[in-house]
Amino acid sequence: MKKLVLVAMSGGVDSSVALSKVLDMGYDAIGITMKLWDNRDPKTNAIKPSLCNSVDAISGAKLICDRFGVKHYTINFMDLFKKHVIDDFTNQYINGKTPNPCVKCNSIIKWEALLKFGDEIGTDYIATGHYARIGKYNNEDIIQKGIDSIKDQSYMLWDIDKKQLKRTLFPIGNMTKEDVRKYATKNNLETAKRDESQDLCFVLGNDYNEFLHEIIPDKMANIKNGPIKDEEGKIVGEHQGFTKYTIGQRRGIGLSFPEPRYVQKINPVNNTITVSKKESLYSKTCVCYNMNFFTNNLKFPMTLDAKIRYNSKSSIATIDKKDNQFKVEFEDPQLAITPGQSIVFYKKDFLIGGAIIGS
Repeated sequence: MKKLVLVAMSGGVDSSVALSKVLDMGYDAIGITMKLWDNRDPKTNAIKPSLCNSVDAISGAKLICDRFGVKHYTINFMDLFKKHVIDDFTNQYINGKTPNPCVKCNSIIKWEALLKFGDEIGTDYIATGHYARIGKYNNEDIIQKGIDSIKDQSYMLWDIDKKQLKRTLFPIGNMTKEDVRKYATKNNLETAKRDESQDLCFVLGNDYNEFLHEIIPDKMANIKNGPIKDEEGKIVGEHQGFTKYTIGQRRGIGLSFPEPRYVQKINPVNNTITVSKKESLYSKTCVCYNMNFFTNNLKFPMTLDAKIRYNSKSSIATIDKKDNQFKVEFEDPQLAITPGQSIVFYKKDFLIGGAIIGS
């Protein structure tokens, strides 16, 4: 019998082509669209589905599944998403950090929960439209960067349990975005020209602060204006609530200096923000936690390529482990290393592991 693949369908062109490719590879398939979140419009109080489970998204997924004669499910993961993604997102911001919610969504929702659902309906694998690949490193399954260097999404996949890779397919990892569009157009897929979503799927209008007021109004009511200080501790202005700011931010601080000032530190305990000139944002070290590695028998210290944000370039760094704490030292100073963000490690194009940036 053919192996059965559960394909995550967002209604976009990437997952549509992923489904087609799974069928081309000789598998049987089932499509699934995950209902993750509903937004409440702050002006009208009306419920609006998030971008990933809008009527347009679900309809697009169903159209593609119908075209290929594949069953399609829409499953409600909203409670799970709230518990593991939304709550973590809000807690991090309240504590002055800047989280990567897509990382949590991938590891807990799109892999752990999806594989569990797949077990219930008898599927062998899951497949997604991520631009990434599965390869071998020291004879172990490991994630590799997608061949499209611009679209590569391996950075967001570092927290997946490595045991789950044996049941994972990335059907478009060997394609560029241009290849995917051309394939969809050539095969007359209904989603071939659908625009990509650039923002977080659960934040309307990309207004994080408004979203926090919607989700945790009591906690946000306690966040007041506070002092903005320079590196010497001198008060140079007033901030409008620390959740409105992120490390490295330049615009919207409300200060006037001959030379621009940037947010250097956020201290939620004493409700202060520290600003500095750009050169003071550079650092060569950080500590990290929640480390996840995809390969065994690692010896510390070890030198790898590291990325501190999705769109940044990799830099050579040495990772050392002492008393169950990981410290990273970069060969070259890095701009605005941000607590709460992900730091991800590579050996060539192999994803060795990742962690959350601490202090």
